[in-house]
Amino acid sequence: MEIQEILESLERRKISTQTAKKMLSLYSIEQIENIAKIDVNRRKRRGIPEVIFGESKSIDEIKKILKITLEKTNSVIVSRIKPEDYPKIISFCKRLKIKIKVGKKSSSLLLFKKPIKFNGGKIGIITAGTSDIGVAEEARLMCEAMNCKSITSYDVGVAGIQRIFPILKEMIEKEVDCVIVVAGMEGALATLVSSMVDIPVIGVPTSVGYGYGEKGIAALASMLQSCSLGLSVVNIDNGIAAGAIAANISNRVNGKNKKTE
Repeated sequence: MEIQEILESLERRKISTQTAKKMLSLYSIEQIENIAKIDVNRRKRRGIPEVIFGESKSIDEIKKILKITLEKTNSVIVSRIKPEDYPKIISFCKRLKIKIKVGKKSSSLLLFKKPIKFNGGKIGIITAGTSDIGVAEEARLMCEAMNCKSITSYDVGVAGIQRIFPILKEMIEKEVDCVIVVAGMEGALATLVSSMVDIPVIGVPTSVGYGYGEKGIAALASMLQSCSLGLSVVNIDNGIAAGAIAANISNRVNGKNKKTE
C-alpha cells in the first residue's frame, strides 16, 4: 500500500498501529548524495543490521555512508575492505568515537556506538582449515551484531577428523542453536557435521583450493550435493549471509526476532 492508504486504513481501524508502523518502515530510506540509499530501518524490520560492501567503494564513499548510517542506527558492518582503506576506516571511526570489533584474518569490521547486548542465542562456528578463518570471522561479526554469542573452533577439518569431536561435543553441551561450517578444498566437513548433530547446519564453501574445482567450485558442489539432510548452503565466501541466517534462526529459537541494538 502507498503511505496515504496506510494512514487511511489506520484511521478507519482496518489495521492496527503496529501493522501501520511496520508498513511505514518500508519507506524509511536515507539517500546519501547520489551514491547510496540506506535502508535505515532494516534492523527494526528484519533484525539484520546494515552491511556496507567495501570492496568496490572509495574510502570517501564508505566514510559518508558510515557517518549517516550510524546517525540513524547503532551498528553497521563494513565487509571486504580494501587493504589500503582498512587503517583509514579504523582511524576515521576512532575520531568519531565509534567502537570497533575486528575479525581475525578478516577484512571486515563491526562498528557500533553503544555496547551490543548479547541477549540472543548461541551459534557454533567452525572451519576446516586456518585459511578459512577470515570468512568464519565475517559470520561471527554478523552474529554478534545480531545479539548472538558465538562458540568458535578453527582448523578442525577432515584431514585430521579426530579434531572435530571435542568441539562438537562442547557445542552440543552448550546448546548452540545452529552451526556454521566454513570449508574450502572439497568442503566435506559440512556434510560430516550435519550428519552428527540435530540442529540446522549452514555450509559456507570458501575459495580456498587449487587445480580442478579451484576457487571454491568443488566445495560448493560438494555441499550442494550432500546427502546429509539438515544442511543448507550459502554462496562461496559468503560468511556475512551465513551469520545473518544463523542469528535469525537462533533468535527465533529463543522466542523473538532480536531487533534491539
